[in-house]
Amino acid sequence: MPETDYQFAEWRLARVSLDYHVEFDGFFYSVPHALIREQVDIRATSRTVKVFPRSQRVATHQRRYGGRRHGTDPEHMPSSHRRYAEWTPERFRRWGRSIGPNTEGLIIAILTHRPHPEQGFRTCLDILHLFKGADQRRVEAASTRALAIGAFTYKSIASLLANLLSPKSAVTEEVVIDHHNLRGPGYFH
Repeated sequence: MPETDYQFAEWRLARVSLDYHVEFDGFFYSVPHALIREQVDIRATSRTVKVFPRSQRVATHQRRYGGRRHGTDPEHMPSSHRRYAEWTPERFRRWGRSIGPNTEGLIIAILTHRPHPEQGFRTCLDILHLFKGADQRRVEAASTRALAIGAFTYKSIASLLANLLSPKSAVTEEVVIDHHNLRGPGYFH
């Protein structure tokens, strides 16, 4: 008798996509980025997914049935992508918190309004760069307004920051002109 039990395995052909992942049953598994656009064989058992280009195994992943759809091994990433893999939602929150509490709230809202927080990283990065040279009170006011109206895109926040009145130039009450041709509120009673 064999020492190990028989394991049923499914074999499929797949093409490596531009994000260096192959798809199997709705989940994505990474392969070395040098294999982009190449055709590979996938061998999936109940526990593992293995990828073989030209009959040589290059990746082994634990099979996914739930949770995150992408299983990415950092070794498979190009060096430019590894740098971005170090970004986390907490890192963006800390960056927003260093500006002010409303900016932190805006960053949290942007990250939670996306199906995956990683999809909001580019927006957060652009917004934080936009805020970099601006007055902190003005940035906090723009963040507060963005949260109030649900504006969570770079374009809408840039517009808010550009068109928001600065705290120094708030509209003051104008003095009513006293003139004999003006009737006033008492005239209508």
